[in-house]
Amino acid sequence: MNNRLGVAAILALGLVWGYNWVVIKVATADASPFVLVALRAVIGSLALFAIVAILRKPLRPPHFGWTLAIGLLQIAGLTLLQTLALASGGAGKVTVLVYTFPIWIIVLSAVLLNEPLTRRRLLVAAIAIAGLAFVLAPLDVTHAPISIVFALGSALSWALGAVLTKKFRARHDVDLLSFTAWQMAYGAVPLVIVAAFVPGGFVHPTATFFAAFAYIVVLGTALAFALWFFILQRYSAATAGIASLLAPVVSVLAAWAQLHEEPSITETIGIALILAALAVNTIPKRIATRRAAAAA
Repeated sequence: MNNRLGVAAILALGLVWGYNWVVIKVATADASPFVLVALRAVIGSLALFAIVAILRKPLRPPHFGWTLAIGLLQIAGLTLLQTLALASGGAGKVTVLVYTFPIWIIVLSAVLLNEPLTRRRLLVAAIAIAGLAFVLAPLDVTHAPISIVFALGSALSWALGAVLTKKFRARHDVDLLSFTAWQMAYGAVPLVIVAAFVPGGFVHPTATFFAAFAYIVVLGTALAFALWFFILQRYSAATAGIASLLAPVVSVLAAWAQLHEEPSITETIGIALILAALAVNTIPKRIATRRAAAAA
């Protein structure tokens, strides 16, 4: 049951987060990026606190230093640098660079968590890198170097936050929902400050914006981050990172279906390679589990 629950969480996260890219693109037509990101973090944290209160989970803040650091990395750093990459690059494919974070997780988890660099992990990383390279093949890096730096910075921020989360939860027993709500609240503070001081902020209160924003806050933020930390709790940081590569695959396919952004041949090859990395990352463990169960 635990294995099925973990797989279900991975699939749900991939679908929710993958489609979230399309919804954000729709929402930015009626709101400036920085205002959208700040509203997303603030209302997302409030929604999580409401759920914590309804479920009567502990409202006391977890360890301040750890939670603040993780919130700044996985909430503020991730979303702010991601938005800067989109704003300065003007190309949707640049956002795929954010999903190089599983590769950084493999390196950082080996250094900070002493997770071994097994042959299978190196093989998965190599296949995933090849897939991302094919997806990014049409990208002309000479016209968007600053955006690429921001996107890679976002990936590194996300990866370091994930590794610190694993390290923190190995030392401290905290409620998952409460921990997620507090780090989102801490991460929202710098995003609100940036939105307040960057000129040109706007929101057009259209029906499309409200529908898109409801998805972004409830599903793309509150539910997605809760699923992400749920996955981190049950799998190694490297495994969780590679598993999340399902999201860009969903994103490309959803953009094709809804926004008519048809993927090129190279992008299709990249999607196939990413799916292969996911298969290599999960199938051996399932086979090993079944053999162990049969032996027992």
